[in-house]
Amino acid sequence: MEGKQIILFVDDEPAILTKLCDELAEQSYQIMTASSGRQALEIMQEQNIAVIVSDMTMPELSGIELLKIIKDKYPSTVRLMMSGHANTTSLLDMINNNLIYKFITKPWDDTETLKYIVMQGLDYYNQQKERTESLAQVKGDD
Repeated sequence: MEGKQIILFVDDEPAILTKLCDELAEQSYQIMTASSGRQALEIMQEQNIAVIVSDMTMPELSGIELLKIIKDKYPSTVRLMMSGHANTTSLLDMINNNLIYKFITKPWDDTETLKYIVMQGLDYYNQQKERTESLAQVKGDD
């Protein structure tokens, strides 16, 4: 693996970003943060992001709008949504339309569960990457 994989957290509340960085600091991946959807898109242009975890409710560009853009422009990035305000209908719509891989309730009570969900996203990213590489090799052998 070339360097550490990057997980990008997006939230307009600095305290949330600080808490995420503190609780999820780990050696196996790199954490980046963005305080807005626009800033997240700028980072996405510069970095290869494996997993993005976005707050749903943000000014200017909502988490839903952000993840729709990322799904179109960076389909291999695994998208997770975080919110304390989601209703069941919008949540099911996001999952059923493959907009998000997982949903994290905010505030989270258990750091271990949060870590587990983020690591599931990273594992899913790696599985998809391996699958894509295997398919490319098979096609190359034809």
